Amino acid sequence: MKTLRYILVLCGAAVTGAAFAQTSASLELPVSDLSVTRSATDSLKVAMNIDASAVKLSSSREVIFTPVASDSLGNEVRFPSLYLAGRDRYYLHLRENDIESSDRMQRAGKLGVVAYSSAVPFSEWMEQNPVDVKLVTDLRGCSCAPVESIDTLITTADFRPPLPEIMEFAPTFITMTPVAEVVKTRELKGSAFIDFPVNRTELKPDYRNNRAEIEKILKSIDFVVNDPEAQISSITIKGYASPEGSYSNNVRLAKGRTATLADYVQSLYSFDPSVIATAYEPEDWEGLRNYVVSDTTLGNREKILAIIDSNLAPDPKDNKIRYTYPKQYKFLLENVYPALRHSDYKIQYIIRTFTDVNEIARVMRTEPNKLSLNELYLLGQTYDPASPEYQEVFELAAALYPTDPVANVNAAAITLRRGELDRAVRYLEKSGDSEEARYYRGVYKGMSGDYDGAIAIFEQLAPTNAAAAAALENIKGVKNSVELNLTSKSNK
Repeated sequence: MKTLRYILVLCGAAVTGAAFAQTSASLELPVSDLSVTRSATDSLKVAMNIDASAVKLSSSREVIFTPVASDSLGNEVRFPSLYLAGRDRYYLHLRENDIESSDRMQRAGKLGVVAYSSAVPFSEWMEQNPVDVKLVTDLRGCSCAPVESIDTLITTADFRPPLPEIMEFAPTFITMTPVAEVVKTRELKGSAFIDFPVNRTELKPDYRNNRAEIEKILKSIDFVVNDPEAQISSITIKGYASPEGSYSNNVRLAKGRTATLADYVQSLYSFDPSVIATAYEPEDWEGLRNYVVSDTTLGNREKILAIIDSNLAPDPKDNKIRYTYPKQYKFLLENVYPALRHSDYKIQYIIRTFTDVNEIARVMRTEPNKLSLNELYLLGQTYDPASPEYQEVFELAAALYPTDPVANVNAAAITLRRGELDRAVRYLEKSGDSEEARYYRGVYKGMSGDYDGAIAIFEQLAPTNAAAAAALENIKGVKNSVELNLTSKSNK
C-alpha cells in the first residue's frame, strides 16, 4: 500500500489537540490507496483513503478537502469536496441541508479512515497533457470565514494515448548458391634465388646458397605430390636476369638458366615432359622499378624512375642510369640487382571434389583451402541459419575467397542477420552488382535507418524479386510508423 504524507498547517487558536500550539498547528494526514483512473464510462475518477483520526476541531470550525485536476495550460476541474466539521458546524449543515451529499460530510474526531471516491466527466484536454491532481485544503472558522488554504500535489496522471509502436524491419535473408567448380584448380607460387657462375648457364646445386633455394621449389612440389587428394597439372618456371650487361646476352642467360633449372627438376621426378613449362624475362625492369619506388631515401629517385619509365631500349636505359647517376647505380648494382636474378615458379594442381558433408566438415577443420565455395555452401545448408556453425561456414568462405562476389554476398547476409552492420558493409563493398548484392545493400540501408535509400533500391528490384517486394512493403510501414511516432512525441 502506498501512503502519502499530506501536511497541513492550520493557523488559529480554535484548532485543538495535544500536539498543537495555541496559535498554530501542524496536521499530518496520511493518504493511502490513491488512484486516478479513466473509467469505461469516460469519466475521471479519484479514490483515496484519508486518515482523519488526527483532525480535532473546535465545534464551530471545519476543514474542507477538495481534489482538483489541472494541466499546464490552465485547464482545471474540481471534484466534490469532503467536509470534516466540528460538532456545532456539523449539525448546522445537517439542519440547513447545504451539503450536496451527506456522505461528503463527516464529523471531526468521530472517525478514523475516510474513504473518498468521486468522478467528473472526462474532458478532451485530459488526454493532451499530463494531469496534476492536487488536494486543496481549506480551514474555515466561525460564519464560514476562511482561515487558511493549502494546495498539495498528490499525483500526476498521464492519459495521453501511447506512442504508436514502431514496426520492425524484418527482411528475408537468403544465401546465394555458388556455381560448382568443374575442376578445382589450386596453385602454389614462390621465388628461388639461384646463383649461376658469371655468364654461365649450367646449374651447380652446391654453389653458394643454391641448395636451400632449390629446396624451396622441391618442397612445394612434394607438398602436392604427397597429397592423395591432389594431382599436379602443370609446373611453370620463369627465369629473370638483371638489367646490367647487354640485352642479347641477358636473353641467352635468362633462357638458358631457366631451361637448366627445369631439366634439373624434371630429373628428380617422373613427370610427363608436358607438365613442366618454362618462360623467361631477359631483364627484370619491373622488379627494379618496384624497389626504386619503395626506397624513398634513394638519391635522384624521381629522375631514375623517369629513365626506367622512358621509351629507351634496355641497353641505353641501363647505361643512362649508370653514367648519369653513378653513385646510385653502384648501390643498385650491389644491393638490388642480385635479387633481380631469380626464378619464379608456379605449381598448379587439381583437388578432387568432395560430396559427402561429413567429409567436407573434416576437410574444413584441417585443410579448408581444398574446399570450393559450392562445397562449403553444401555444408552450410546442413546447419540452422541461427547457429554459430552456419555463420562460421559462410564467413570462412568469404575469407578463403575474399574477392568472390557470391562469397561476399552470403557473408553480408549472415552479418546483417546478426545486426553487425560495420562488418556487413565491408562484405557488401566486394559483393558485385548482382540482384542479390543490391538487395542486401537495400537491407543494409533499411537497418541503418536510411529508409528512403532502401525504398529506392527495393522499388527497382521488386518487379522481379519477391524478397525485395516484401521488403519494400515492410520498410514503407517502418518509415510510416517512425514518422507517426515522432509526430506523437512532438505533440506530447
